[in-house]
Amino acid sequence: MRRSFRRRRQPEPSPLPLHADPGLQPERSSLAWGRTLLTLISVSALFLRWMPYHGAFVGTLLSISLLTAAAIWLTQRRRYLRSASGLETGRIRADLASVMWLSTAVCILGALGLYTVIYLPIH
Repeated sequence: MRRSFRRRRQPEPSPLPLHADPGLQPERSSLAWGRTLLTLISVSALFLRWMPYHGAFVGTLLSISLLTAAAIWLTQRRRYLRSASGLETGRIRADLASVMWLSTAVCILGALGLYTVIYLPIH
């Protein structure tokens, strides 16, 4: 049997900050935002099915849902880093701006979806 005398590489440290939270709060929040992102993409696929029946106006719904999903995806790392570092310093604040922005986008999608189903004629 042949042995290798090469030095083993040490694993590189994680670029994300470590924390001592036993409940893993940043990870749970990150997973919740990921599920929201997946839901918005799924809703976008449903809007694509409306396109033949309700016309080009559904493109507005599609673009709002995809832009909201993209915004969540682009800000996910920042949100995690802020939460993990907040645990270390003992100063964690709710991300009120993101939650309000998402709530507004969902309310607009709901209102426009109702408008599409109730008032737009089926082609």
